[in-house]
Amino acid sequence: MNKITVIIPTYRRPQDLARCLQALQKQTRQPDRVVVVVRDTDAQTWTFLERLSPEQIPLFTATVKVPGVVAAMNTGLDAAFGDIIVFTDDDAAPHIDWLERIEAHLISDQRIGAVGGRDWVYQGEKLLDGAQHVVGQLQWFGRVIGNHHLGIGEAREVDVLKGVNMSFRRSAIAGLRFSQLMRGTGAQVHFELAFCLTLKRSGWKLIYDPKVAVNHYPAQRFDEDQRNKFNDIAFINAVHNETLALLEYLSPVQRVVFGVWAILVGTRDALGFVQCLRLSKSEGTLAGRKWLASMHGRWQGFCTWRESDRQAPNMGVPKAISQTETVTPGDAE
Repeated sequence: MNKITVIIPTYRRPQDLARCLQALQKQTRQPDRVVVVVRDTDAQTWTFLERLSPEQIPLFTATVKVPGVVAAMNTGLDAAFGDIIVFTDDDAAPHIDWLERIEAHLISDQRIGAVGGRDWVYQGEKLLDGAQHVVGQLQWFGRVIGNHHLGIGEAREVDVLKGVNMSFRRSAIAGLRFSQLMRGTGAQVHFELAFCLTLKRSGWKLIYDPKVAVNHYPAQRFDEDQRNKFNDIAFINAVHNETLALLEYLSPVQRVVFGVWAILVGTRDALGFVQCLRLSKSEGTLAGRKWLASMHGRWQGFCTWRESDRQAPNMGVPKAISQTETVTPGDAE
């Protein structure tokens, strides 16, 4: 029988974490272990965990001292056990059949290395609804299409999953770590892009199934990357991370095409010249700031990729740098 570990990085959001844990308690397929990764300075969360009854859920706690989601995710991997490793965010609430559907996919085909699905995004009380058939695709010239929160249709193979709702076959990610080259002190946007493309390059199938679903209540972030608010550093970091992940994955010819496309065209989240002109009509000088940040991010991503000399094929170091203080069974002690 498969064993499932669910990993939840959290930071200063105990009310959101409580909702997430309650949703896990209601799963039709119960997790065998739930690892909550907490920053050592996060007194609010530690106080909440101390009050939890250990009988409620098979809870383990892991302490991380390094800021950023990458350190937390890698710490969670160190504390995980079993055949299936599942990740979600503290501000998500998995649907009742979430783990059951994940396990069914992985059992159905031994070539499947990862499974993810839709996150139904709530902005306050309002559901951000929509319908997209193209989800999680990397186009040949380097454009990444997300849409994980809007996907409809049947289960299908994709190139990238979303961090709030992704799971992996343990044997597929053996020895892998989330890239410590990702920049940022909190969200570290695009960390899952690097990880998923590594899996894809190794020949594993990644499956997106809209029925493998979580409700997502985007909560406050406590770093430079504030939702729906422009910050130069956060923007540069996000573009850097995407550029680094793509340069590591693309072929030499694709890298050249990607570079030209990124500078001339780009996307709303990483502006090239054309996107800057288009957005300047509605955003004015803000479009110029985003374009400048995008160019800085592209260049810095290229420099990081070049300096790393592609020494680590998994976009990170083969062994995790020591980031944990303790891993403790039960509630926090």
